[in-house]
Amino acid sequence: MAATLSAEEEQATRQFLEEINKWTSQHGVSSLSRELAVKFLMARKFDVLRAIELFHSYRETRLKEGIVRLQPQEEPLRSELLSGKFTVLSVRDPSGASIALYTAKLHHPNKTGNHVVLQALFYLLDRAVESFETQRNGLVFIYDMAGSNYTNFELDLSKKILNLLKGAFPARLKKVLIVGAPVWFRVPYNLLSLLLKEKLRERVNGVRRRGFHSRLRVFLHEPNSHPSSLLNSQVQMVKMAELRQHLPRDCLPQHLGGLLPLESYSWNQQLLAGQNGRVDPVDELVGIPVEDASIHVPGPESMRPQELLTHLGRLQRSGVHQEYEELRKEPPPGSFHCAQLAYNQERNRYGDVLCLDQTRVRLKTRRNERSDYINASFMDGYKQRNAYIGTQGPLEKTYGDFWRMVWEQNMLVIVMTTRTDEGSRKKCGQYWPLEEGGQEVYGHMAVVNQRVDHHTHYNHTTLELHNTETCEQRQVSHFQYLSWPDYGVPSSAVTLIDFLGAVKRQQRKMVKGLGLQWAGHPQGPPMVVHCSAGIGRTGTFCALDICLSQLLDVGSLNVCQTVRRMRTQRAFSIQTPDQYYFCYNAILEHAQRQGLLPANQ
Repeated sequence: MAATLSAEEEQATRQFLEEINKWTSQHGVSSLSRELAVKFLMARKFDVLRAIELFHSYRETRLKEGIVRLQPQEEPLRSELLSGKFTVLSVRDPSGASIALYTAKLHHPNKTGNHVVLQALFYLLDRAVESFETQRNGLVFIYDMAGSNYTNFELDLSKKILNLLKGAFPARLKKVLIVGAPVWFRVPYNLLSLLLKEKLRERVNGVRRRGFHSRLRVFLHEPNSHPSSLLNSQVQMVKMAELRQHLPRDCLPQHLGGLLPLESYSWNQQLLAGQNGRVDPVDELVGIPVEDASIHVPGPESMRPQELLTHLGRLQRSGVHQEYEELRKEPPPGSFHCAQLAYNQERNRYGDVLCLDQTRVRLKTRRNERSDYINASFMDGYKQRNAYIGTQGPLEKTYGDFWRMVWEQNMLVIVMTTRTDEGSRKKCGQYWPLEEGGQEVYGHMAVVNQRVDHHTHYNHTTLELHNTETCEQRQVSHFQYLSWPDYGVPSSAVTLIDFLGAVKRQQRKMVKGLGLQWAGHPQGPPMVVHCSAGIGRTGTFCALDICLSQLLDVGSLNVCQTVRRMRTQRAFSIQTPDQYYFCYNAILEHAQRQGLLPANQ
């Protein structure tokens, strides 16, 4: 089918691109191409307002799930793509729609985390709807439950799949067929039905919030827009024999009920074979340049300082605590397999603060070593991928691993937001020589304390690292913040924000000093940030840096969005409601100091 549009569709495409690219320009991200614009418009029958809503819903869903840069040739995504769990059939339905198949019996929640399944689903569905024919004629999604047991079923995953298909994916969804559902599925199905009704309410409320009252009236009176008819027309539970009413006779019944032959998965295999070295266009849909694929580009719900002040005044402390509780309830979008291995558990300071497999830092493998594990996670900054490495306070047994990581990641700055001991509790080991002129050897790394500069609220120590294996040496700056109380949060944000400023100035100075030796991101290599567990004060420090960078660049920010996205990379970041509340107040305090808010507010 030729990729031609009518005059009205061309006009809608121009209007859509004009509106979306205003937003991308404002937020400093890559413009959307015409090809991708058409994909969103096709999914909403060239209704520009609904297509814009879909664009932001898609971005927010991917960012919320931590699905930013898909790498199909790397594990575990590659194995998931080739597992046969999800595929696109080689035939189409009588209307020309593509047929996507998800086989529930092949999913084992104890072996594969939901995050990897969702990555595969996003990737394969995006590839499926690259076809103009599929964009025009739509997609039929078959949820094949035949032969599945309760152990194959994951309610949260099923909700996310239907949530994605119904309201956040750029495809014209013709129908969802739930095939061969066993008896035990009836209750979950009712819950899924409620979910779809809830999504319909959200969509109506979203239209109302945007002020499209005329659109709302049209929508509510459209044929087949009532929740019950929506469920009947789009989500249907059918028996195997009934599929002939929906699908071509030549692809049934042997292609379903767990009987799909391996050669039918050739679509997946051919797809992967053609992806080598290709920049995935899916990343463009997220609206972030691939080279700087940070998840912290502000979304459409970001607030200016006055709006943030109004928001905080409306919520008060209790409302902000409740906002945090809603974030805390969201499960981490990934797995912790490596951190939970028996021989790695002793490397975790706290048994319940673990690294996600998807974002953990891997030490370079060495001869006779069993593991590449360290309790440390890559974390994005504002417009900078992997701006930080969030980690726990080093244990005595992991001092060598810590300094190896600093060396291997070319780090220039270490940020420590705790004392080694607070009250009667050991918070962190003394992993560097404390006194000027002191030196210690950790594994094959020798560390020399060259100088200590004492400030009112922090110490700045200049360290020299010597790699005894390669005879190379480098300089590293160590900052230790001293004014965080034993319990709670600082009473004022001034000292912490001034500390943050000193850290960033030193990072810039050291990057500049590298000159042509550094060819990476202009803001330099990651800075390591740690407290004791690596999630509470560490998360607070990083969240403030991200939000204040957003404020400086575009004049707006979103605390909730920032913390939610940060938790997809360093799980459980921001450990208490008070730390979350402190972030709000710290930003407002800074805004007042900068003259962005009246001093009396």
